[in-house]
Amino acid sequence: MNLENPDSALMRSLDGTKTITVAEFDKMFDDGSDEIDAFIDWSSFSKRNLETKRVNVDFPQWMVFALDRHAKQIGITRQALIKSWISDKLEERKSK
Repeated sequence: MNLENPDSALMRSLDGTKTITVAEFDKMFDDGSDEIDAFIDWSSFSKRNLETKRVNVDFPQWMVFALDRHAKQIGITRQALIKSWISDKLEERKSK
C-alpha cells in the first residue's frame, strides 16, 4: 500500500480477475454501482446494533385497546406499531 497516497492502493476482486484503485472503488460506491460486489465478501458483513433485546412495558388497558385498534386499521401488529412509532420518534430527535 502506498502510504503517501492511499487512494492509489490497489484492490483485487474476490475472483482475482480485476484490479482497481481504492479511489476507483470509492467512486463506484458513491455512484451506487453494483460492480463493487466483485470486491466485497458480503457474507462476512453484519449490521450492528440490530440484535434484539426484550423490553417489558406496562400500558394502561385503554392504551392497549387504542394501540390494537390503530394497528388493526393499518394491518400490522401491536408490536410493529409500537416499534414503528418509537423508531420514528428517535429518528425525529436525531435530526434535531
